Amino acid sequence: MQVLHLNPKNTTHYIIIHSQAMCLLRWKKLRFNRWEQNGIQLSSGENVTLHCQRVQLKKAVKDLYLSDEAGVHLYVSLLQTCINTKALAEGKRIHTHMLKTGFQPGLFMENKLVMMYVKCGSLEYARDVFDKMHERNVVSTNSLISGYCQNGRLEVARQLFDEMPERNVVSWNSMITGYVQNGRLENARELFDEMPERDVVSWNAMIAGYGQDGRVKEVSDMFSKMKRSGVDLNEFTFTSVISACSGVQDLPLGKQVHGKVIKTGFNSDVFVGNSLVTMYVSGRSTEDAQKVFDTISQRNVVSWNAMVSGYVHNEMMEDARQMFDKMPERNVVTWTTIIAGYVQTGCIENAQELFEKMPERNVVSWTAMISGYTQYGCGEKALELFLEMQRMGTRPNQATFSSILSACASCAAVKQGKLVHVGIIKTGLQSDVILWSSLVDMYAKCGNIYDALHAFRKMPERNVVSWNAMITGYAQHGFGKDALHLFEEMLQVGMKPNSITFVGVLSACRHAGLVDEGWRYFNSMEGEHCIARGEEHYACMVDLFGRAGRLDDAEDLIKKMPSKPDVIVWGALLGACRIHGNMELGEVAAKRILELEPKHTTAFVLLSNIYAATGRWADVARVRTIMKERGIRKEPGCSWIEVNNKKHAFLVGDRSHPETDEIYAALERLELQMRAEGYVPDTNAVLHDVEEEQKEKLLFYHSEKLAIAFGLISTPPRTSIQIIKNLRVCDDCHTIIKLISKIAVREIVVRDINRFHHFKNGHCSCSDYW
Repeated sequence: MQVLHLNPKNTTHYIIIHSQAMCLLRWKKLRFNRWEQNGIQLSSGENVTLHCQRVQLKKAVKDLYLSDEAGVHLYVSLLQTCINTKALAEGKRIHTHMLKTGFQPGLFMENKLVMMYVKCGSLEYARDVFDKMHERNVVSTNSLISGYCQNGRLEVARQLFDEMPERNVVSWNSMITGYVQNGRLENARELFDEMPERDVVSWNAMIAGYGQDGRVKEVSDMFSKMKRSGVDLNEFTFTSVISACSGVQDLPLGKQVHGKVIKTGFNSDVFVGNSLVTMYVSGRSTEDAQKVFDTISQRNVVSWNAMVSGYVHNEMMEDARQMFDKMPERNVVTWTTIIAGYVQTGCIENAQELFEKMPERNVVSWTAMISGYTQYGCGEKALELFLEMQRMGTRPNQATFSSILSACASCAAVKQGKLVHVGIIKTGLQSDVILWSSLVDMYAKCGNIYDALHAFRKMPERNVVSWNAMITGYAQHGFGKDALHLFEEMLQVGMKPNSITFVGVLSACRHAGLVDEGWRYFNSMEGEHCIARGEEHYACMVDLFGRAGRLDDAEDLIKKMPSKPDVIVWGALLGACRIHGNMELGEVAAKRILELEPKHTTAFVLLSNIYAATGRWADVARVRTIMKERGIRKEPGCSWIEVNNKKHAFLVGDRSHPETDEIYAALERLELQMRAEGYVPDTNAVLHDVEEEQKEKLLFYHSEKLAIAFGLISTPPRTSIQIIKNLRVCDDCHTIIKLISKIAVREIVVRDINRFHHFKNGHCSCSDYW
């Protein structure tokens, strides 16, 4: 390491040279403008300066190599333009020109070169110039320290700092700022406390660092000490302190700072005002935010966006829209904020209307709308928008891919999901753990449990969300033992489960009838894993007991709950009562549900089904009358199948499909073959007071049977068929689909409201337990 030689006389000399060069440049600028107007030919050296003024750097460098007038003033102009535009390639060419022409740069120009290389991100070249300097001053070292800090090379920066024979306040500030920006606040504070003198930058750096780290107490202490130190506060001081208060929602401290802002006259500053608006809206004090907004004399788009965002954050969409409509100018952030607000409050049509009017969109705008469609069950619209986004040339990001994978999962669009998978790989996001977890979830919900497992096993790393996705996938498909084995593997590798993990584990037990295992895992939650049991865990356990016919145990567990049972828990008990025909307990469960939610459709439907199964048709009629009076309608059963990238929907007894005749003919042929196999219709599933023959006709044309028949006549032999149903598959349909899988030699995957059924060779993956 060379010793720094600081010569005050030389330093003053170079300051004078720089001042003279700048005066010469300003004079030439005026002269060039006059000459251009009169059509006077400029010299190559004058052309260099003119091109620099116009930021035409390549032309300037080209003329430099043609000029014989190169000197300090030309090189200063060229290097400063490189610094401003971060033009490394041109900066190297200028440096090369100096070396080839034998130009002796001197300390001032060498510092300029170091600074140019630092600003252009080439620390190796900056260090090379620095090491070859015959003479250095504090400016030389400060530039290099700043560069190392910006690139996270703090140890090298600190070594340079420690070896400096003399430091100024900029040296200390550069090192402190480097520590702050890299999250090393203790090192920053240590240097700060050692500083012989501090300026406003020193204090601001520490306040900003503590604020970004959420350490509002240290922010407050530092702010108080700064005021006592006599250093003048500036707008950056206030914005840092206010931002810290905003981040931790410390409104009392924020109001104290606001008072100081007014006393010092910074209340008219737009940046300080914007910070105050953001702080108040973060603390849900929109009235105070509006008052501050009204006092900002020169508002910019950030000011308006802060207010719109505040109203959106507090779900005050009418106020947000009024503010949006009043804005003199809007940017893409404005539009995206208001659209996201409409999405969050369920006003998807308003969001769509504004989205279509947007003058320009970015990836955040597209993602907000795609996410909105996905959240509100419009998966197909989300997929259409995603395709449009790609056609428009907008590159998806992690959030976009995550949303569109959820859309694929919601509408079982596995083909599109696979294309998204390819897109993730092409975009270079294949190592993202969140997206891998979304892929596992998508494949599982699309019925491809083995593709889900393949994706899970290929993950470069896994977090608890990844494990939860695969465990829940196994549970949904009825592979209870596989889910439990995976849970044990999760524990063996040291991954700590969370509340959602146990929902998956208990769901796996209830779908597979693993009562003892479920009870053991349920009891292990609080004692072994320190995880509080919630409503969903109790609902799973009640359902597990109920499905197994242990209704007394289910009822007893409900009575022992630490909190009041919710609709989900009572619904699990009511569903079990329907399965086992326990009318008395079913009435109790239905009553509790309707006390909590008087218009709960499922409670009325299940209670009606219990009455119908025991032949209490008068009670069935009474329930249906109540439903009609309250405006409650039972959701009709509907099944979907996708053939050749087109979805086909069927209702019970549906005759609207163009191929209705072929579909019904296929079902009639199947009926003859199934009866030959011993099939007898289970008319208990028909909950209407009609003759037995009519019950059989109603039963045979359920929506899932029609969808499967269409799949059989529309797809190649021996290929698998997948359908989705919006309700639970009835007992008779379950029996028939098993027989069809055997007769037609097809694997049939049915996703109903509760789970997946994989039918193959006359058997179902649920083992008739669902």
